[in-house]
Amino acid sequence: MMKRFAFFGFALLIFIAASIYLFNRYWIHRYDALIARQASVYRLDPDLVWSVIYEETYFSPWKIGEAHEVGLMQVTPPVGREWAAETGMRELERRMAEDPVAVLSDPERNIQVGCWYLEKISKDYRDLPDPEARMVAAYNAGPSRAVEWNRTPPGAPPFTAKEFIARIDIASTRAYVSNILARYEARR
Repeated sequence: MMKRFAFFGFALLIFIAASIYLFNRYWIHRYDALIARQASVYRLDPDLVWSVIYEETYFSPWKIGEAHEVGLMQVTPPVGREWAAETGMRELERRMAEDPVAVLSDPERNIQVGCWYLEKISKDYRDLPDPEARMVAAYNAGPSRAVEWNRTPPGAPPFTAKEFIARIDIASTRAYVSNILARYEARR
């Protein structure tokens, strides 16, 4: 009787562990097709976009941040409105003006707007070594802060990613950038 109980207990433990593992695999990969599609449209590496989403929300589309950021990529309503205005589609502009949370809570739309914004800020860094560190810092702390951290003395070569990260004076942004880059490198 005791052996039978131990066997069933062990089998139950294996079943629970396998279920947790499989659910986790599903959870972190359920948006891979959307990420690949939008990353392709905006000429971004899907692994970088995936790493940003992992860090921002761990793939929770309903998350709303303290500064009112919305969805998977934690897009702010002002960025959403800017994106809607650039599309030239009046209906999207109207919907973003009326209820940005509803628009940005849609996973596909959120990834689209987040990729649009990442691509927009990446233009300043594409010709530099390790542009991802600068892009992600600008995405998190704002483009003006990233420009300040990236400022080199006249005639000096551009900072490496490591040097750039060391210049970030906001601890949470420094950790954010480091975490995303580590995850991004592991996926490449």
